[in-house]
Amino acid sequence: MLLFSAVLADHLRIKVIRKQTLHWECDGQLSSSSMCRALRCSAGMDPLGARSQFVEVQTLSTWERQPDPEGEEEEYNDSLVSQQAFLSPFPYREDINRKIVLYNGDVALLNCTAIVNTSNETLTDKNPISESIHTYAGPELRDEMLKLKGCRTGEAKMTKGFNLAARFIIHTVGPKYKTKYRTAAENSLYNCYRNVMQLAREQAMASVAVCVVSTTKRGYPLEDATHIAFRTVRRFLENYGESIETVVFAVTDMEEPTYRKLLPLYYPRSEEEERASLPLIPADIGNSEGEPVVPERQIRIAEKPGCLEVDSEAETLDSDLGQVGTHAFSRMEGDVDKQRKLILQGQLSDATMQKQHQRNYNRWLCRARAEDLSDIAALKALYQTGVDMCGRTVMVLVGRNIPVTLIDMEKALLYFIHVMDHITVKEYVMVYFHTLTGEHNHLDSEFLKKLHEIVDAKFKNNLRAFYFVHPSFRSKVSTWFFTTFSVSGMKQKVHHVETLQQLFTCILPEQIDIPPFVLEYDARMVIVYWAGQGPGRDALCPPSMWPLMPTGNERFTIL
Repeated sequence: MLLFSAVLADHLRIKVIRKQTLHWECDGQLSSSSMCRALRCSAGMDPLGARSQFVEVQTLSTWERQPDPEGEEEEYNDSLVSQQAFLSPFPYREDINRKIVLYNGDVALLNCTAIVNTSNETLTDKNPISESIHTYAGPELRDEMLKLKGCRTGEAKMTKGFNLAARFIIHTVGPKYKTKYRTAAENSLYNCYRNVMQLAREQAMASVAVCVVSTTKRGYPLEDATHIAFRTVRRFLENYGESIETVVFAVTDMEEPTYRKLLPLYYPRSEEEERASLPLIPADIGNSEGEPVVPERQIRIAEKPGCLEVDSEAETLDSDLGQVGTHAFSRMEGDVDKQRKLILQGQLSDATMQKQHQRNYNRWLCRARAEDLSDIAALKALYQTGVDMCGRTVMVLVGRNIPVTLIDMEKALLYFIHVMDHITVKEYVMVYFHTLTGEHNHLDSEFLKKLHEIVDAKFKNNLRAFYFVHPSFRSKVSTWFFTTFSVSGMKQKVHHVETLQQLFTCILPEQIDIPPFVLEYDARMVIVYWAGQGPGRDALCPPSMWPLMPTGNERFTIL
């Protein structure tokens, strides 16, 4: 009886293999490597009885089945969450969540209709993803790719999978990221994901595994790139996803935390998660296709300016006459194109300018949240400490820890925005230690002016005092000129503090973390001041400056 069962099982398995082989023969794509792959995948075994190393996408858990992380309860604004004042641009869709899979592993091992390979323009890039795909696919893939004659940035091209479990490979080329050309990079990366999905739809593919297209070598910030990937795929599934059953996001250990953090924003697993994610969705979510949009470049073009477009030629005369007087010019509405030109020329009203400024700041804030700023944070030049006598938050800025000539000052600006954004929602004070700074630590006036122009109004309105500790004569003169002619609103808030004793009249010592070198320098200064000896003072500054030296009895009025 057992022998009969074994023979019957082998017979049924052979029928399945023959059926798979016949299917491929009908497609005209059967080769020796394809036959071996069919035998392995159908039998579920590799030669010598070893289990197959390939992974069936049907066995992977979909995004909707993955529970929310436990213990992560956050407080959200009642007007956004409880009152639901705004609708999420990415609402909860169970049908879409069933198609999404987050897979931590090698994309080359997935058994699906197609996998994505990221490469360079000549399709010869040696990144971990490409090398793994070539290893498992075999030498036939390299010969096939020579026939493609390269691939331009943002395009997608297809080859057979050869020895892979996947039937096809979609090759695409991600952009090289430079802050200067950020908009171009965003559009190119969008085109990568869009063209991959479009190719999958055109070829009637049931499942596609998408790797991280923006490789580390190309320098694209991971979080920024992930936002583009998620929203592009989401919009495509909303508009054209009927034929696509599964989309797998294949990541590594380094990329998984970012993907897992951002997935709920674009693919919420419940209405509660949708509401909770709403405040975290970036301001720039692209158009209805997920494509990045630059508002200043949107110029309306009509076939016949001044006339409404008629969908059907069968419109009657009455219906045409009914539209008279309803277009924008008759309603005395402003010309949209002219308004955009005025934006560029700086001739708009204060309210409109404030709105533009807010949008610009939001873009910087989104960049600050997406950028990797760990190298700037490691400088420990900006940090939060305690509170002052009035209970206001104290922020400390250490000038000596800012190597202006050695760091990317744009990243420093992003870090300042990232750290200060949540601090400035209420009143705060800043303490700047100018102690022992050199030429390489001094911020130029153009950078400070740019910072003042970019930051939100709350930065300026809620700043109650700026304490300039251990200023030099040169810094006092520079500060006077800058606050007089560039940012006049700051002049009354800047206070020069000669010793820490003066600072402690406004902020208690236990409420501020002071770098050790500042304490040592201040102690030496106090000894020289209190000694009252001419030579000691001469070593610090000329006699003409002696009247400016503190006696230790000065106090500041707390504003």
